[in-house]
Amino acid sequence: MADIDPARPLTEPPAERARAIPRGRMALLFAVMLTTAAGNTAMQSVMPSIGTSLGVDDVWISLAYSWSALLWVVCAPFWARKSDQRGRKAMMALGMLGFIASFVLCGLILWLGLAGIFPALWCLLLFAAARSLYGGFGSAAPPAVQAYVASRTPRAERTQALSLIASSFGLGTVIGPALAPLMVLPVVGLAGPFLVFALIGAITLVAVRWRLPNDEPQFPARGTAYESPHSGSPPNEVGKDESDEEDAVGAEPGKLRWFEPRLRPWVVSGLLGGHAQAMVLGIAGFLVLDRLGLRGDPAAGAGPVGLVLMAGAIATLLAQWGLIPRLDLGPRAASLWGIAIAAVGTVVLGLGQTIHTIALGYSIASLGFGLFRPGNTSGTSLAVSRAEQGQAGGVTASVAGASFIYAPALGVWLYNHSDWLGFGLIVSLCAIVFAYGWLALQPDAALTSERR
Repeated sequence: MADIDPARPLTEPPAERARAIPRGRMALLFAVMLTTAAGNTAMQSVMPSIGTSLGVDDVWISLAYSWSALLWVVCAPFWARKSDQRGRKAMMALGMLGFIASFVLCGLILWLGLAGIFPALWCLLLFAAARSLYGGFGSAAPPAVQAYVASRTPRAERTQALSLIASSFGLGTVIGPALAPLMVLPVVGLAGPFLVFALIGAITLVAVRWRLPNDEPQFPARGTAYESPHSGSPPNEVGKDESDEEDAVGAEPGKLRWFEPRLRPWVVSGLLGGHAQAMVLGIAGFLVLDRLGLRGDPAAGAGPVGLVLMAGAIATLLAQWGLIPRLDLGPRAASLWGIAIAAVGTVVLGLGQTIHTIALGYSIASLGFGLFRPGNTSGTSLAVSRAEQGQAGGVTASVAGASFIYAPALGVWLYNHSDWLGFGLIVSLCAIVFAYGWLALQPDAALTSERR
């Protein structure tokens, strides 16, 4: 699409001023999300084996992520507002720095713990502290990426555009578990994936800083109170930079609240569905070790756990790359169909006794959540104005983070007492989301109308 005419009035409808993001820049945005997703799922595939090697109870391994998840909830909206004020690229870079620092420290701490230099308790506490760097600073990247994409796509195309970005997480969850067993290196052992993905993160950060053009601040940054951190232009000249591609100028939007009427249905369904997804993720690795009898040889568990996670990730990609664009699913349809399919997959997972049935159940559940998550994300985006996209990204990231504060540990605790306590709660949450969403979520036709 042709560049925007500077003389064109800024009062025209946003759809008339929307521009496609060039493929090269979309690839960089994709790489940011892909790297963090691959690193985190690689971590999830080896942490059950690491916990068993350290002699740490499963619940404490799950709780080690809680502080990081809480920080994510608190910090994501803050960084989202900063992305509106200071530019998306700066927040992406900050998020990648948080990812790199966290993975380097976590890898070194776990390496020393597995070598017997750190006692198990101190190793776990230090791991949780290092992991908090990802929650505190890594949370800057996803809202910035989401806002960058959402502010550059028309409403009718936003579900597909955000699904493409969400699919980077899906692809990352294929790559991470697939590569994690190969990264269990002779010297650092099970800590190897942490250090290797820190290096990959550093390469991604360099690419973003070098190849992604500086983006001038958008809505609140269009006055003298804010200045671009990259362009070097004085405040009264920020609109003149050729790399500025924001497509609207307006008054600074008010602060978005989680449960304001426009967002409430999407936030409630996102929280409940996110808790169900977090419990499935928390239980899956330990389920594989138990059902396959690998507790006595935790190092051998990284491969089967990675295989199950990879099968689920492929199903997620099928949902986000295949079903959503092929069926032209809107936010409400994707959310409702997704949560129903996830419930069926959870039942199959709970019944699984072999690697094949476990992988099948996890794949069906992942297919469902792969429909549900981008549906919920795009619904949140479409429920608010273009000027509020940065804050909407922060709300989405906070809701996702809130699901991991205690849900994985609760799911593992219930699973350790009774398989059906854990899986029964997950299915119940899915049923509640479906019933509530059927009644409360806005129709897709209303959400995607360009006249909103």
